[in-house]
Amino acid sequence: MTVTESLTVRDNRTGTEYDVPIIDGTIRAADIGKIKAADDAPGLAVYDPGFVNTASCRSSVTFIDGDKGILEYRGYPIEQLAESSNFLEVAYLLVHGELPSREEFETWVHEITYHTFVHENIKGFMEGFRYDAHPMGMLMASIGAMSTFYPDARNIAEADNRHLQVVRLIAKMPTLGAWSFRHAQGKPYVYPDNDLSYTANFLSMLFKMSEPKYVADERIVKALDTLFILHADHEQNASANAVRSVGSTQVDPYSSVAAGIGALYGPLHGGANEAVLRMLKRIGSVDNIPAFIEGVKNGNERLMGFGHRVYKNYDPRAKIIKKACDDVFEVTGVNPLLRVAQELEKIALEDEYFVSRRLYPNVDFYSGLIYEALQFPPEMFTVLFAIGRTPGWLAQWLELTQDKEQKIARPKQIYTGDRGLTFVPAEQRWA
Repeated sequence: MTVTESLTVRDNRTGTEYDVPIIDGTIRAADIGKIKAADDAPGLAVYDPGFVNTASCRSSVTFIDGDKGILEYRGYPIEQLAESSNFLEVAYLLVHGELPSREEFETWVHEITYHTFVHENIKGFMEGFRYDAHPMGMLMASIGAMSTFYPDARNIAEADNRHLQVVRLIAKMPTLGAWSFRHAQGKPYVYPDNDLSYTANFLSMLFKMSEPKYVADERIVKALDTLFILHADHEQNASANAVRSVGSTQVDPYSSVAAGIGALYGPLHGGANEAVLRMLKRIGSVDNIPAFIEGVKNGNERLMGFGHRVYKNYDPRAKIIKKACDDVFEVTGVNPLLRVAQELEKIALEDEYFVSRRLYPNVDFYSGLIYEALQFPPEMFTVLFAIGRTPGWLAQWLELTQDKEQKIARPKQIYTGDRGLTFVPAEQRWA
């Protein structure tokens, strides 16, 4: 790799200048570590809480330009994929790096359909949870438990074995997600119906009762499939970082994905759409929006669903979800909170206070309305997110396992505690 750009750094402690190569818009932390106050002193480190400006890997999975509002999977704009593709094709794209041929896609769909059933002991494992167990906790635990059912998953060096585990995870995630939903309702678990498509099968496992076959409205199937596509990957977010960090130990993919689910469980990551729904319900009606806006400006209220760590423009996924609302509400009837959301968005996009801060709607702003219209309780929102995100997590995991530059995750720290204390035995301390 030819280096044509560099950064000259002068250490004012010693007067020494260092020429640091710039590659792909980055400098290597190891090069910064060469800067020392003395030969026997520790090298300089970078302090970056939350990794807001630290690249942990090279990746070809997802591209984001937050300033321009661009999101691409493997180079394909999210708008085109949401409009013309389907979730399993997008999953293939993320995992394999390219769009499938007809034969490849049919094989892929067959493999995933074949693996939708889970071992009966996993069903018993899930039945052991309390009646009020959170569905996300059940999903995280059951995915982690799957590593004990497939001990061959530890052989991550074998390409065919990696592929098998990827297929199993994408196939079984909707089954376990649907069962966690049924568990909370005290309803019997519904087995997969492999005559149905991936998303239609998920809806069947969620809502089937005594009818011989559950047939979901195609508009609902398409809307949920689109939501899965929009959630499929989002670069190095907290849950992808968790998958990669745990995966760097060379553990099996079930354990890595369970870590990703754990990260997604947090309200600052996967639970944001639930917070939006609570906010809209608290506002109640369009008449209360001006007072709410003033409360936000005065620091007494929080505007949920606006702004994003990455996007400083309109989140491209939010535009697509806004359109999906129309299809869902055609079937379910219009959620009365939709008008509140639309008016809140309109005011926020025109008000200088929000415009100057570049607070645009993000993916969470409208998705909660759709999920509620589909009769999902708020605690299921992150489960739906996890099902959609699984191919992205696995694409990140696969990339990690084949990246020769990757090492076990071990961030530095800045120690702030005491040093050199003398231990006093208990009999003296307590005398």
